[in-house]
Amino acid sequence: MTNLLPFLAFLLVQSGLPDRPFHDLTHDSKVFAQPRHYRIILPPDYETSRKAYPVIYFFHGHSDRYTLEHYDGGTEFIPKMVDYVRAHDVIVVLVDGYVARDYTGFYGGSPWDVRLEGGEWDFGAYFLELIEHIDGRFRTLTDRRHRAISGLSMGGFMSLWLSARYPHLVGSASAFNPGPEFHTGDPGRRSLWRPKDHVSNHTASMVRLIRASGDYISQYHEETRQAYANADNVSFEYRIDEFHKHWITSVAETFDFHLRAFATPALDNVPVSWSHSNPYREFSAWGYDVTVEANEKGFTCLTDVRQGGFRVTTRQWAPDGPPIASHRITVRTAPVYEPGARYQMIDHCLGTGQAAVREIQAGQDRRIAVTLDGTGHQVSFAGPGTGALPPVLLPVTASDRLRLPSGVDVELPIRVYNPRGTSMTDVRVELKSDYPTVQVLGGSATVESISSGRFADLSRQLRIRLTAGAGYFAPTRLTVTVVYDGWYSVTENIDFLTVPEIIPRPVEVQVLDGRTTTFRVFRQKGNQGGGGPVDVNVTEGKGNGNGVLEPGEEATIWVRLEQGMDPFDKNTWHRCKVYSDSTWRLEVADLQNQKQREWTGAMERASVVRLLKEAPASTTIPVLLDNESWSFHYTPDVRYGTEKLYQAFQLHTRHLHRYEIQVR
Repeated sequence: MTNLLPFLAFLLVQSGLPDRPFHDLTHDSKVFAQPRHYRIILPPDYETSRKAYPVIYFFHGHSDRYTLEHYDGGTEFIPKMVDYVRAHDVIVVLVDGYVARDYTGFYGGSPWDVRLEGGEWDFGAYFLELIEHIDGRFRTLTDRRHRAISGLSMGGFMSLWLSARYPHLVGSASAFNPGPEFHTGDPGRRSLWRPKDHVSNHTASMVRLIRASGDYISQYHEETRQAYANADNVSFEYRIDEFHKHWITSVAETFDFHLRAFATPALDNVPVSWSHSNPYREFSAWGYDVTVEANEKGFTCLTDVRQGGFRVTTRQWAPDGPPIASHRITVRTAPVYEPGARYQMIDHCLGTGQAAVREIQAGQDRRIAVTLDGTGHQVSFAGPGTGALPPVLLPVTASDRLRLPSGVDVELPIRVYNPRGTSMTDVRVELKSDYPTVQVLGGSATVESISSGRFADLSRQLRIRLTAGAGYFAPTRLTVTVVYDGWYSVTENIDFLTVPEIIPRPVEVQVLDGRTTTFRVFRQKGNQGGGGPVDVNVTEGKGNGNGVLEPGEEATIWVRLEQGMDPFDKNTWHRCKVYSDSTWRLEVADLQNQKQREWTGAMERASVVRLLKEAPASTTIPVLLDNESWSFHYTPDVRYGTEKLYQAFQLHTRHLHRYEIQVR
């Protein structure tokens, strides 16, 4: 800061109207090559105190702008924020998400450029630029701990997304009724980003989710809440406000949350271990720089990054996409190694199960650069300063979660890997679960020795039996503790899904292997419910079009429901996600279609599956077909507080069916 800043700030305050408690300003954006607006609320003693202040950046919602006046005429949200700043040492900056091409009217006012076809306006890069501008022009505390972001709806999504994208720059994030999913990434290769799929990006942050009880997308908020609440290593708060619509509520209480974050010294620390997933070709987190040479879109995932190494994997889509072997990923570490020192690098390929060892040298900048393909690698370094690494549990599945059957004895695919440059001896593994539906049949195992870069497969020793009912997959958790070096231990949770014991067969199935079919699908009417079936022509898959998935062909699978979630959804057809343990079936694409008439940005997702050419004739492949149905659920006679429901809840549910693919 220069000595002129207090005086300039004084002039800034004086230039406004006497009773105007905020300032609408612009700055020149190099990212967007144009001036950008923002509104700033300064403490009343800003021009005289000479203090530096923490900052809360606020991101507005759909069809609004930085003034926060579209929905309430400036009579509610801004006065509450002004009152808070008057009583607390904090600066609030309201960010403008305006993109001219996307503001074609109220329901066309889509900010932040987060649609599939967008990406030219990178509000992440702009956020970094705005931070630099605010920190350079005003007296701010510029460390991560004292920088917070918050937002409503699409702005709530931005708060969760940007704090996940830049965890090293943002200490705390809050979201009022956030949008559940939008598209992010480079132009032309954007991927669907759902905060609930990337919770691990926030393991060193503080996160708060707020929803109104009568918010029309409350079910999506509950799904986001469940994902964060299930993550033991995320500092997470949740608040439900009794209110009848999609709105900013409990402003003061939420800003109090950020003040608590500002007073939390732990947010100053670089985490000992962290994880991060990102859809961009180039990104940085916690001092690590990653460059991806790729044509296909998808995610690069760094897991359990520490001085001794890391895991790097790729996914074509989140959370359960297959790896992208063609990606070429260069990871340049943080400056944590001895300059010029030589290290032994052990590279265990998750795709082949083989390990390679080579010598690598740290640069004079104290960094190590590693280039890998996208098949998945567990990388460790042995040398000066790395210490004795703990054993590693290798991934139990290439998908998002294991899906384990109930009513039978199940061997768990648990493999303990030795990332060290020397052998590891006397390793003990203990298994337990607090779930009453889990019976542990084999709860412990001992491994006398694991060679460097090798793993011990304990699947025959660690076994469970599950109990389930009917319905959908049941989230379940196992806790695995690995004791090593005499008395040290590491504990890891394995979250998986229990397959229901009772799963109906579909009423009717159609396989689209390159053929065109007319389906009756449900079409919602609008915000007050209703609707009915409409006919749509669909051409999907690759094959001879005979309606049978044959070796070498690709197809989508549709099921007919006698009754969907909505009362008016009767005898309609639905695309399916297809789950199977068979190695003869591959999921080669994730179809994403916006749900009819929903205003959330949420996608209906379905599988394109390929039957491998090598699939033996007369083989039966059991699969689970998983489809979604939804409803505008409107209850005009129900009140939330003193007000009636503003618009219908947008609800959705899942349906499971047993099915077999017969190989001809």
